[in-house]
Amino acid sequence: MNTTQHLTTQFQMVLSENMAAMANSSHQWYDSLQRWHLELFLIPASLLTLATLLANPIVLACILFSRSLRQETRYLLLANTLAADMLFLSLNLVTVVCNTLGVAMLRVLCELVSAVTAVAYCCAVLTVTLKVVDTYVAVRWPLHYHDLLPPARTRKILVGVWLLAAMYPLSLVIVMEVMEDNAPQRSEVCLILISIGKMDREMMVGVHIYFTMGAVVCTLLILYCYGRLYWVTKTQGIWQSRYSRARVTLLAHGVLLLLYFSPGLVFTVELVLYQRQEVSQDTRVWINTVNMCMLMLLPRACAPYLYGLWYRDISDTLLAVLHRRRRLSQVTVA
Repeated sequence: MNTTQHLTTQFQMVLSENMAAMANSSHQWYDSLQRWHLELFLIPASLLTLATLLANPIVLACILFSRSLRQETRYLLLANTLAADMLFLSLNLVTVVCNTLGVAMLRVLCELVSAVTAVAYCCAVLTVTLKVVDTYVAVRWPLHYHDLLPPARTRKILVGVWLLAAMYPLSLVIVMEVMEDNAPQRSEVCLILISIGKMDREMMVGVHIYFTMGAVVCTLLILYCYGRLYWVTKTQGIWQSRYSRARVTLLAHGVLLLLYFSPGLVFTVELVLYQRQEVSQDTRVWINTVNMCMLMLLPRACAPYLYGLWYRDISDTLLAVLHRRRRLSQVTVA
């Protein structure tokens, strides 16, 4: 019993020291933001977020209000991706605005916002990976596709994706909140990077395992599915035409996947650089700002326009709605 209490006391002391270091890092981070006038990155961040938040609800509405689209697995996956992106973009913009304007956020609120942001990001990446798996299943077993992935099963899979993405970040928030009794109540800068960078070694190992395992599993699934797709369709003459729809679709999906996964890789580099004393604070601040305000937003800004224009069912549904509204307005005027 005494040993357990001693270990708990030591753990709380380490966390208290980490919290003091986190407060100091937050202050230094804010000074670097102001010195380099990085609040200017609010402009592209706001524009990309606004463009996405304007387009995503339109594509979502086309899917959710169309019975035929709701019965398609690929559109359910797309709807989940867009919903996760909207949640991520909203919280990311709030975080960027608060950090650049120096709005001190409550520690509990900061941890919760950071955790939900991580959940939304992981959920979007997992769903994008599932879209590749869905394409592979549709091409590999076309006659059994609807039996393998009916809409009811797809919805259950999506619930499982959200639970899987939320399990570790929210558990980490609970543990940190229980142990951080003497931590400062407000944080000058709210960043996942600073919160993770000041954890003790055991927690850091858990975070690295969580992100590494997720990245490895998703990457292996994507490479396997795309490799098998190419092998199966190579003999069907699909790849002979340079500008065939299948070839362009694969290229577009590949670029979008790269854009979705790249910020996660950059974030991994940020974690490594944060632990190295020889790396200047300004370098860390610049990399993090570019990642949060540009790289993380680009795939989410492209996704609704790419899928909305490329998927004929969505574009046809959208055009039908616009024609119906125009007809109704003409009748009303007449």
